[in-house]
Amino acid sequence: MTTFRKNDAPAGEGEPGRPPVKVLVILGHPRTDSLCGALADAFCEGARAVGTQLRRLDLATLAFDPYVHTPSPSDQPLEDDLCRARELVAWAEHLVFVYPTWWGSVPALLKGFLDRIMAPGFAFRSCEGGIGYQGLLNGRSAQLITTMDTPPLIHRLLYREPGKNAMARATLGFCGVRPVRSIAFGSVKEASPQQRQAWLARANRLGRQLVRGRITPTERLQHKAGAWLRALRLQFYPMTWVAYAVGGLAASPGGGVFGNPVFWLGYLCLFLLEVATVLINERVDLRTDRANRFYSTFTGGSRVLVEGLLSPREVKAGIVATLLGFVASTAWLLGLAPAAPAGVILVLGGMAALAIGYTLPPLMLSYRGLGELDVAVTHSIGVMLCGHLFLGGAWGDPLPWLLSLPLLLAILPSITLAGIPDLEADAGAGKRTLAVRLGCKGALEVALGFTLLAAAVAVAWQLMGVAGGAFAGIAWVAVPHGAWLAWLLIRHLRADRPPGRIDGLMVASLGYVLWFGLVPLFRLA
Repeated sequence: MTTFRKNDAPAGEGEPGRPPVKVLVILGHPRTDSLCGALADAFCEGARAVGTQLRRLDLATLAFDPYVHTPSPSDQPLEDDLCRARELVAWAEHLVFVYPTWWGSVPALLKGFLDRIMAPGFAFRSCEGGIGYQGLLNGRSAQLITTMDTPPLIHRLLYREPGKNAMARATLGFCGVRPVRSIAFGSVKEASPQQRQAWLARANRLGRQLVRGRITPTERLQHKAGAWLRALRLQFYPMTWVAYAVGGLAASPGGGVFGNPVFWLGYLCLFLLEVATVLINERVDLRTDRANRFYSTFTGGSRVLVEGLLSPREVKAGIVATLLGFVASTAWLLGLAPAAPAGVILVLGGMAALAIGYTLPPLMLSYRGLGELDVAVTHSIGVMLCGHLFLGGAWGDPLPWLLSLPLLLAILPSITLAGIPDLEADAGAGKRTLAVRLGCKGALEVALGFTLLAAAVAVAWQLMGVAGGAFAGIAWVAVPHGAWLAWLLIRHLRADRPPGRIDGLMVASLGYVLWFGLVPLFRLA
């Protein structure tokens, strides 16, 4: 007999003003009279006592074929019990799976159930952006309660918890369910009656804890912290530091620069300015980010606003806080730097205007076809000049200008290529990047030209001994890498592909940029 249990009239009361949590308990043990069944009963008892909306599925009582016989599970019609089960999964806010760990993973019954209902179109879908898949069960959390004969500590250290990882990450996490908490009870075969009673009491407490909501304060804090880290897009900051360090070393050769507090205070100013810039980009580019089908680690923004991980109000507060921090750190720098205050203010003011003006009105340089040049200038001569001036260098010193030219040229290919995946979305939002203005083919040609030019200038600087030999040996790395990148670009030009993801090209072009910062950095240090 099929069993769908529910509780529409809770016996207990939740917190005032908080809507009751919708909880679905799924018993994955093939025997309902097992220890897992008792743990499910105990959890339901506790959850019911605090006023949750409770439903329960005992998989052993459902009538369904656990095998997928069609090329895709979505092609196989669902039995009535699975249709009802899928409705309950869609209804629930908190999923609780109670099952034994057998052979390091879930029982065949639970695996077959997941194979059938977690199908494309319901639990996830394929997409062009991100990892190529998008979870559709967002807004849900889960609790795993499992029993095992292996002591849980041994299972964790020796076997690395394969069943938990499969459920929490590869199944529920893949489908968008977060967070997924887990608790393991064992060793079952060695447990005394008193120990089993303690486990049942623990399961009951887990149910009662839902009175505070399905997300704990700690998880909420971790979620927000993760969203902010994602919004910062820290993967692009190291190159700024490298260029800034090269500028500092040009003014004060030797590793002593890194022990100078002025150096780190100056970088703090640039770091906060970069944070403010990426957050401003998130707000201004929201329209194009929403429409972007080809987003990835390299393009399309962090998507924290698109996915609702942060609110526009939170991002605005972050912008204000970082700009205030930038102003405060600049004032502090003025009191410590050996450079004239007017020079520090002028260079940081110019950097702020260009960085913030990348997307923010009235400049909106990225919407006028000047965004690529803006990024290349700020991330080469801009940050190098900051490092040079902060450490006592002079405006008229040609060294930072010469050091920055190959880097500027090397940045232009990657920032131009970054507009190709975003082309359709940017065009629809009125953003006139080079990729939008020139088309995919034109952007590839621009990237090819600057790739070759950057290598040529770096080799020329090496042969001429420019910048005190700072580019000595760069030909050995820049020329082979540039040739490889040029070959990739030519291959894409010949393929005449429509705009889309170009992750391989982005990795190759961003790696190319590193040589023009790292070689001078190590030579000057």
